[in-house]
Amino acid sequence: MAVTTEQEMQEGCRIDFDAVRRLGDIPTYHAARTPDKVATRFEGRETSWAELEERANRVANALVAEGLEQGERIGFAGKALDGFFELMFGVAKAGMVLVPAQWRLAAAEIAQVLEDGEAKLVFLAADQFERIDSFCQLPGVRKCIAMEEGSELPPFARWRDAAPATPRDTGPSPREVAIQLYTSGTTGKPKGVMLSHDNILSGRREGMKHSMPWNEWREEDVNLVALPLGHIGGIGWGIVGYFNGATTILHRDFKPDAVLDAMEQEGISKMFLVPTAIQMLLLEPEVRERNFETLRHILYGASPIALDLLREATEVFGCGFCQQYGMTETCGTVVYLPPEDHDPAGNERMRSAGLPMPGVEIRVVHPHERTELPVRAVGEVETRSVANMVGYWNRPDATAETVDNEGWLRTGDAGYLDEDGYLFIHDRFKDMICSGAENVYPAEVESAIYSHPDVQEVAVFGVPDPKWGEAIKAAVVRRPDTDPLESEIIAFAKKRIAGFKVPKSIDFVDALPRNPSGKVLRRALRDPYWEGKDRDIN
Repeated sequence: MAVTTEQEMQEGCRIDFDAVRRLGDIPTYHAARTPDKVATRFEGRETSWAELEERANRVANALVAEGLEQGERIGFAGKALDGFFELMFGVAKAGMVLVPAQWRLAAAEIAQVLEDGEAKLVFLAADQFERIDSFCQLPGVRKCIAMEEGSELPPFARWRDAAPATPRDTGPSPREVAIQLYTSGTTGKPKGVMLSHDNILSGRREGMKHSMPWNEWREEDVNLVALPLGHIGGIGWGIVGYFNGATTILHRDFKPDAVLDAMEQEGISKMFLVPTAIQMLLLEPEVRERNFETLRHILYGASPIALDLLREATEVFGCGFCQQYGMTETCGTVVYLPPEDHDPAGNERMRSAGLPMPGVEIRVVHPHERTELPVRAVGEVETRSVANMVGYWNRPDATAETVDNEGWLRTGDAGYLDEDGYLFIHDRFKDMICSGAENVYPAEVESAIYSHPDVQEVAVFGVPDPKWGEAIKAAVVRRPDTDPLESEIIAFAKKRIAGFKVPKSIDFVDALPRNPSGKVLRRALRDPYWEGKDRDIN
C-alpha cells in the first residue's frame, strides 16, 4: 500500500489507482493510510476511515448472512445520512447492487423503483417511515430495515453489528454493476441505469492523470454533499470526495442557512451545487459578512449559470467555479467549463458547456443519419467513454436505442462544437424539462392531469423561471360544460406525482396545436415564453 509523503500532501492527494478499482476498495485504502482521519461527519457524529471500513465489512457479511448473492439488488429510500455510505460500501464489497430511490418522489413512484429494481432488502431513513407499508409489502422484498430510530423495523446498527467485521476474501469484478440509479424515460416510466465499478471509478482515475487544478484534492480537503443521494449529483459527488480521501460533510437535504454555516465553520473546500442552490445561498441574510476562506471551488451542473449570478457568487464566495455537463447514463460529468473560462465580464465560452473530460469523446451527428457533422453545425450530441453505463436494467431495446455498437451514447441534446472543441448546447431533442436539478418528462405529468374529470386534453412544457431555470406549465383544454379552476387541477396533480413535477401554472386553451399527423406541437406552446432568450435552456 502506498504511503503519502509530506511532499505529496503539499502537492495534492495521490491515489494508488491499482489499489482502488472497486467502490468497496475506497474505505479499505484510506483506512490503511489514515485510519484515524474523519471520513464522514453528520449531525454531530464523526466516523473515521477505520470505522467506516469496519462497518462496511460488517454490512457485506450481514447481507451474505441474509442469503443474498452477488448481483442481487438492495434498495434504499430516504434523505442523506451517514449510514447510507456504510451501506453503499458494504453492498459493493458483497458484490451486490445498490438501488437508491429519490426521496422527493411520491410513495407510489419509489415503490415502482424498488419493484422494478427487484430489491430484496430495503433500507429506510426516518423520513420514509410513514410509507413503510408501501415498500415492505412489495413482492420480492424479504425484509425492511430502519436506518434510524423511530419505527418497529429492525434497526440498521443492530443488524449490521451482528455480523463480523472480517474482510471478505473475494469481491466483484470491476466490470460488475455497483449502483442502479433511476431516471424517467420519455414515456414517464422509470429506467434503471446500471453503473459498474469501472464506470464510476475509471473516469476519476483518468481525470487525476491530467493537470486540472479544480479537479485536484488535498489531504485536508472537506467536501460537502447536500443533494439527494438518489440523484447522480448527490451520490456521484459523494463518491468523488470519498475516493479522494476527503472528509465528507453530509446534509439530509439542502438548507441554505445550514450550508452556509458548514462552509464557514467546518472548513468546506469543495462542493457541488445547482445554480438555483447558489442563488438561494446568496439570498440568505448577512451572507456577505461570512468568512469562506477555506472554499476553493464550487462545481455546478444541471444548467449554465447566469452571468449576473456568477458575478455576485464570485464576489461573495471568492472561489473558482466549474460547470459540469453530463447525465446519469454517463456517471455524471463528461464535459466541464474550467474556472479560467468563467469571466465576470462575460465571454463566448461562458455560453458553452465546456470541454470533454480526459478520456471522453464528444461528437455531434445528424439526428437521423448518425453521420458526424462539421464544426458549428447543430446536431445531436453523442459521447463515448469508460463512464458510459452498462445499460438499462431489463430494457435491452432502450439500451440499444441509446448506445450503439461502437459505444456512442445518444444524449438527446442538440448542440454543436466550436473550433476549439467547446460544446455548446443549442436545444433539446427530447421534451424533458429541467427544473432546479430535477428532470421532468411531460408525458408523466400529462398522464396525472389527464385523469381529472374536467380535462379533455393537456400538454406540458417548460417556461423560463428566474429561480428554478425552468418551471412546469400545462396547457389544458376543458371538457364541454365544465369550468375547473387552475388551483383545482394543480391540487389534483399533487396527489398523483411528486411535488417538483406538478405544474406551477396552467393555461386554459380552446385547442392544442397539432401537426398534420395529429401530434401535439409542444414547441408552438413553448416558444412565446422563450422570445428574447439567446438559448432554449434557461
